[in-house]
Amino acid sequence: MTVLDEIIAGVVEDLAERRSALPLGDLQAHANRVPPALDPLPALRAPGLAVIAEVKRSSPSKGALAAIEDPAALASAYVAGGAAAISVLTEGRRFGGSLDDLRAVRAAVPAPVLRKDFVVTPYQLWEARANGADLVLLIVAALSQDELAELSGLASRLGMTALVETHTPDEVRRALAVDAGLIGVNNRDLKTLAVDLRHFEQMAAIIGDRAVKVAESGILSVADAERMRAAGADAILVGELLVRHGDPGAAVAALRSLA
Repeated sequence: MTVLDEIIAGVVEDLAERRSALPLGDLQAHANRVPPALDPLPALRAPGLAVIAEVKRSSPSKGALAAIEDPAALASAYVAGGAAAISVLTEGRRFGGSLDDLRAVRAAVPAPVLRKDFVVTPYQLWEARANGADLVLLIVAALSQDELAELSGLASRLGMTALVETHTPDEVRRALAVDAGLIGVNNRDLKTLAVDLRHFEQMAAIIGDRAVKVAESGILSVADAERMRAAGADAILVGELLVRHGDPGAAVAALRSLA
């Protein structure tokens, strides 16, 4: 069993508890009452390098990163620094996140908010929308093509934007086959946790101009961000660098300054 398989097994187990406590019909009714989702694409397409700044307490590869007692305050600092969107980890076992974090951030910032989790069921998309998410992460490696099409279609119907995450040329082609407008390339192999920035450099050429391109993981310095920008990144998704920085707003601003 890979690390990704283990994470998803835990996600499914935790999801069963939430579904038992809140039936789908009740969740849908709540989702239909929240304000419409924000569109992140104009900011991500804007000149320069856009930053999706992440609220991230820990990770399977690095362990604890930061306590983050006030995720709303951290997100507000990110926005003050020029972040185009805020990513909030909601997986609890390996990343220390929760839907409470998502709600707190949504209430605090005007920027689009991404629910970053391991989405494998429609229920999780309704959950994301009910808790104020504007974007959702769909990991191609975790889904069959039929599941990817179903979930990306539902995300669109709910008004949300799917960030479709890829790791290989075949996964990029699968993302393009469902007309993904926002494609992430994760430099971390979720099966081994190894990081290689060449992943994005290789995949960006395959994506071309058919989608907004987001470089994810392993961006630990301005030099790394410059490398991703030179390879064609429209945006970068950054967590560890920012949560470990003494001034996260200034750190976002430094990344945003790249042409």
